[in-house]
Amino acid sequence: MFSKEEIAQRIAKEIKDGYYVNLGIGIPTLVANYIPKGINVVLQSENGLLGMGPFPFEGEEDADLINAGKQTITTLPGSSIFDSAMSFGMIRAQKVDLTILGAMEVSENGDIANWKIPGKMVKGMGGAMDLVASAKNIIVAMQHVNKAGESKLLPKCTLPLTGVKCIKKIVTELAVLDILPEGGFKLLERAPGVGIEFIQQSTAGRLVVEGEIPEMRLD
Repeated sequence: MFSKEEIAQRIAKEIKDGYYVNLGIGIPTLVANYIPKGINVVLQSENGLLGMGPFPFEGEEDADLINAGKQTITTLPGSSIFDSAMSFGMIRAQKVDLTILGAMEVSENGDIANWKIPGKMVKGMGGAMDLVASAKNIIVAMQHVNKAGESKLLPKCTLPLTGVKCIKKIVTELAVLDILPEGGFKLLERAPGVGIEFIQQSTAGRLVVEGEIPEMRLD
């Protein structure tokens, strides 16, 4: 199975030259450390930053430079800092090419739940609703199952929804999957050493398996 860092590394391969990319809280923030060499990518943070770099080394943190998840970050030459109103203006105007989000649940229709668990305190819904409503392309970075071993890829989400029919692709510790237009998780790749039967057992929603399924590669 892949670690959180390896999930982020695999997602980084989906980023193309010239993309403006928003990284959500959690696993997606790790993607900043794995941007492929030789391509020009601008990372956007919804709290008001263009040109986010990798995480700082220990001892080199600047407490005034944080991402949307309140983690210290670095900035790249040419970066720009502005208010959240301008940031969400970019998002709502569809200036972001790719959004990478974490999720608690995703349905086989591409619905996503990633902001609230009933009965638990949350600081607020954040910007996820704007992102899923406006983004051109959304990839989810998430764990395939919860701590109890229950699938988080479901026929229908049980938690309050963030967005409906908006997810295109999912990368978990077990697999890479596409959301089919007619509904269902299409298995594209599997983690090294993980069998298709195990992925089927870990996926509560409809899983579509066609032909040989290659192992995920990070190089």
